[in-house]
Amino acid sequence: MTPQTYLRHRRAYEIGFWLLLAVINAAGNSITIGIDLGRLGEPVAPWEPWVWEFSSAATWLALLPLLLAFDHRFPLRAGKLRRSVPAHLAFTVPYSLLHVLGMVALRELAYAAMGQDYDFGDWGANLGYEYLKDVRTYGAFLATVYLYRFVLRRWQGEAEFLTEGREDAAPEPVTDRFLVKKLGREFLVRVDDIDWIEAAGNYVTLHVGERLYPLRETMAGIASRLDERFARVHRSAIVNLDRVREIEPFDTGDARAHLVGGAAVPVSRRYRQALKDRLG
Repeated sequence: MTPQTYLRHRRAYEIGFWLLLAVINAAGNSITIGIDLGRLGEPVAPWEPWVWEFSSAATWLALLPLLLAFDHRFPLRAGKLRRSVPAHLAFTVPYSLLHVLGMVALRELAYAAMGQDYDFGDWGANLGYEYLKDVRTYGAFLATVYLYRFVLRRWQGEAEFLTEGREDAAPEPVTDRFLVKKLGREFLVRVDDIDWIEAAGNYVTLHVGERLYPLRETMAGIASRLDERFARVHRSAIVNLDRVREIEPFDTGDARAHLVGGAAVPVSRRYRQALKDRLG
C-alpha cells in the first residue's frame, strides 16, 4: 500500500485501529479479571467483568475526539512544553471525571438490562482510584497518537522548507517554486504542480501527483506562501483551482471537489460559494 492510497482511506483505518485496540484490550482485561475473581471465590457473574471493561473502553473511545482536540490546542512539541504539559496534566482531572460518569452510566444500563442494580461504591475513594488509572491511560493514548504521527511522517517522508541558513527569517511568498528537504534530499517543488494541500495535526501535506510532502507548517502559514491560484475549501484543505474538475454538492450544504488527478477533497459549506465564485 502506498501512502497516497492509505491517506485516501485514512479516517476509516484510524477508526478501525482504535476500535480494534479497544476491543482487544477490553477483552483481555475481562478474561484476566474473571480468572482472578474466580480464584478468589468472589460471587461475580461471568458477564460482569465484560460489562466493566467494555463500558470503560467505550467511554474512552467516545472521549478520544476531545483528547485530540485538546492536544491540537496544546501540542506537545519543542518550544511549547512549558505551556502544554501543565495544561494536559490539568485536563486529566475533568477528563477522568467524564470517563467515570460515562462508564458508570453504561454499567447502570447494562445491569438494568440484566435485572440488577449497579453500585459504584464509595465515590470519594473510587474517584481517586479511577483517576490514577485514567492518568496512565491518558498518557498511553497520547503516546500512541504521537507515535502514529511520527511513523506516518516517516512513511511519507517528512519535508521542510529550506531557508538557506536564515532559519529565523520570515517565510517569503512563493510565486513559482520552492525548495523542500525530504529524507535528507533536497527537492524543487513547482507550485503549479501542487494538486492540493491537506492539514494533518501540526503538519500540512503537499499532494503533488502521487508524491507527498509533509511539512511542519500551519494552514495559514502555507497559504501565505501561495498566490491566487489556490483557494481554501475546508479548515483542513487548500486546492489548486486549475486542478478542480468537478464540484459535487451535498444536501447538507457541504460539497466535494474532484480533482483532475482523481483526488476527492472535502469542501465545507463555509467555503463552497466562494469556491464556485472563484471558478466562475
